Formats: sequence, structure tokens, C-alpha cells
Amino acid sequence: MAKDPIRVLVTGAAGQIGYALVPMIARGVMLGIDQPVILHMLDIPPAAEALNGVKMELVDAAFPLLKGVVATTDVVEACTGVNIAVMVGGFPRKEGMERKDVMSKNVSIYKSQASALEKHAAANCKVLVVANPANTNALILKEFAPSIPEKNITCLTRLDHNRALGQISERLSVQVSDVKNVIIWGNHSSTQYPDVNHATVNTPGGEKPVRKLVADDEWLNGEFITIVQQRGAAIIKARKLSSALSAASSACDHIRDWFLGTPEGTWVSMGVYSDGSYNVPAGLIYSFPVTCKNGEWSIVQGLSIDEYSRNKLDLTAKELSEEKDLAYSCLT
Repeated sequence: MAKDPIRVLVTGAAGQIGYALVPMIARGVMLGIDQPVILHMLDIPPAAEALNGVKMELVDAAFPLLKGVVATTDVVEACTGVNIAVMVGGFPRKEGMERKDVMSKNVSIYKSQASALEKHAAANCKVLVVANPANTNALILKEFAPSIPEKNITCLTRLDHNRALGQISERLSVQVSDVKNVIIWGNHSSTQYPDVNHATVNTPGGEKPVRKLVADDEWLNGEFITIVQQRGAAIIKARKLSSALSAASSACDHIRDWFLGTPEGTWVSMGVYSDGSYNVPAGLIYSFPVTCKNGEWSIVQGLSIDEYSRNKLDLTAKELSEEKDLAYSCLT
């Protein structure tokens, strides 16, 4: 029996990430090749013409799973009835801007979009915030959409997780699909902590620890971490544009695993509402290792944290607490 379509909202849909993301959703990359979708695309009025061009291309691509397209600059129309919201739109930091200026702009955007989701989205709508500062934008959205369960509001650190998998794969000359259980802790920023202490590689002789196979703690505790933390900046330097296809692909990975579940024995990284696990302050949106089942995520518990890692976890939590204070100061 055919499934009912799922309505997926993409904000900032005429932008680079949005343009890469919507065909992936329409092709079944996000929700599966048997799941019909209706795309809701939102952007700002100056992008209305470009947004209509994206809609035209979606029609021209004749995606069998795509059962409808809503392309609008009206936030209420965009949010009405959506089951999934991927929040790509945000205000980017421009040269000469202070962090508080950027935060203030994004607080205003996320306050308005949160209110529209609160009033008009489908019950149990799941939200993924991509736009930076992603963790704190998600926190603001949670604040202004109190009826959306806190477990349904997440932010994207899967891009960092996938970057870490990619670096280990390259270093060891193994397939990326054979590497698993890296962790991104904390903020989607340069204080994030890419942790390989529990990561493994599937080899002909069974699963082996990444740290043992790499056999270079100096690289794993130094250059590897820096490469993952600074990868976005490196791509901007190379492309003169920010990451788009990798961000879109990882957003699909995040939602797909959340909806359809993670493989047995495998965890992924998601920015989720902290419950105090691993002594991370409750009330932050913080990246943890999670498993997903039946549409729910759960933080992986009981992992050993050495002193080096503890310091890294605390450092990124401190930055997130400062961001939270800065965001809340913009509300007053």
C-alpha cells in the first residue's frame, strides 16, 4: 500500500545548501525510496524569483516521489502542516560584524519561524537546524516553540561527524563505510571535539580500534582534530563558497537515521538538548553520540572519558553557555 506523503520544509531553499538539498529529498535520499514527499520551500522576498526557479527545476526533474511543491516567502504558508523542518536559512556573519550583531539577527529570524512552526506545523514535527550558530539557533527555536517536544529539536553536527569519518578513511586508505563510531562533542564551531577513542574500523580480521590502527596519537590529538574543526574554512578557501553538497548530504543522513534508525552497534552525532549526560550542563543544545530507533534518539551512555577528552568537552560547553547568554541578552 502506498505511503502518505511526508511534508518537508526547507528554509533558505533558494540558497546553495537548499539548492543541493531539495533534489536529494525529492529523490528519496532523506526518507527512503518508497516515501513520497511534498516539499515546502521558504525564502526571503528578495529571493522569490530564484525560489520560483528552483520550483521550476523540481517540476522539470519529474521526481516520481515528489507529490507537490510549495514555494513561498510567507512563513505561515511554509510551516503549515509540515512533518519535518530543515532550517537552512539564517543571517550569515559579514565582515566587520560583531558576534552579538549576528546573534541578534538570527534570534529575530528563529523567533519568528519558531512561532510559525508552533502554531501551524503538524503534531510531532521534527526540526533540524543547519544555519549557524546552529546549536544556539536551535535553542532559540525551542524557546519560542514550547509545544514542540524538546526531543524534536536538533541541530546538525553530522557534517562534522562525516568529515571525521572521511579523514580516518583517507588516513588508513579504507572505505569510509568501514569506519564507525567517531563522536563529535559540543558545538558546531571550532571548539567542537572530534573524538576517535571509541571508533572502530571493519577489517578482514574483525573490528579494530581506530587509535590502534592509526598508531599516531600526535596526529589524532592534533592535526586530525584541527582538520575537522577547520574543514568548513578550508572549503571556503578552495571553492570561494561555503560547503553545500556535503552539508545537504549530511542533513539527509541526520533525518534518515532519526526517522529510520541507526544500524545495530553504530552511533552517530546529533546536536540535541542536554539532559546532563557526561556532566554537560543541562539546557544546552550539545552534540552527543546517539542511536536512533522508532523515530527517537537516545544518547549513548557509559562511554569512558579520559582527562584530555574531559577538558575538550568542558571547553565547548563553556562556549555554548556563553552563546546562550549572548542570545538571551538579545531577547531583552
